[in-house]
Amino acid sequence: MTCSTIFSRSASRPSPSTASICSRIAPAAAIMLMLPVTAAFAVSGNVRSACMSDYFAYCRAHSVGTPELRACMKSNGPRLSKSCVTALIGAGEISPGYVSKRKALAGAN
Repeated sequence: MTCSTIFSRSASRPSPSTASICSRIAPAAAIMLMLPVTAAFAVSGNVRSACMSDYFAYCRAHSVGTPELRACMKSNGPRLSKSCVTALIGAGEISPGYVSKRKALAGAN
């Protein structure tokens, strides 16, 4: 569906005022549609800073803030630096209980 069909009753060319409205609304609508996705995968500055070296060492093939990066960091959990793990706990990305459980499993191997 185009702006012309939304703002006019006919599918003919939009009037100048309709075109003006569409040119202002379209970019804002695109940004609004992206916000929930961006917010869902946002990375705090604290985590970004504390985990930067871990990211480059283990997961640089994945884009920051993606589910793939989270999976990569999780699979490399036992190798992550203490500062990264502390930042992830502080951001609510992982729980202290999860870290303890992973350490126990890594020690058993």
